[in-house]
Formats: sequence, C-alpha cells, structure tokens
Amino acid sequence: MPIYQTAYFVVRDDALDICKKAIHEFVDYVRENENDTVLYQSLQEKENPNHFLHYFIFRDENARDLHANSEAVQQFTNVLYPHLVASVEFTEYNVFASTKQ
Repeated sequence: MPIYQTAYFVVRDDALDICKKAIHEFVDYVRENENDTVLYQSLQEKENPNHFLHYFIFRDENARDLHANSEAVQQFTNVLYPHLVASVEFTEYNVFASTKQ
C-alpha cells in the first residue's frame, strides 16, 4: 500500500543557497537510487522562498524504511537541519480523491 507524506520546513534566509543545493543533490540521489520511491518533489513557496514542502510517495513501508535509513538522508539532514528556523513537520496522508487511479 502506498504511503503519502509531506515534510514542511523553513530555512534561515542566510542559508537559502546552501539548502537549495543540498535539496537538489538529495532529490537527484532519490531519483537515481530509490526505485520504490514513486515520487519525491521539493516545492518552494513563491512568496516566501525560504519555505519548502517536500511531497513524497513510497511504494510501501519497506520503501519508506529504505529511504529513511539511507546514508543520503543522513547526509541531507546533516546539512539542512542546522539551517532550519524550526523542526521539520512531517505529515502522512490517505488518498481521499484523485484524478489518477
């Protein structure tokens, strides 16, 4: 059963470029190495460019565990977390309605 999740976070203004670079590298890693991560998107708020929402879909619990315990996640969070205004807010969702089956 797929797992739908978001991660919302705000980076400090003075660290925006560092964090954007880390996000790009991390998303590239996920795309190239995590076949069971169905989707991983980083959305940057237009009016507040230091606000980000990551939206991801894992094929199943094993895919999420593989992702969460990867060395890439550790490296990414080591760069990102010191530059955050507050902790990342993770939220899990159920699909309620969709144009895709």
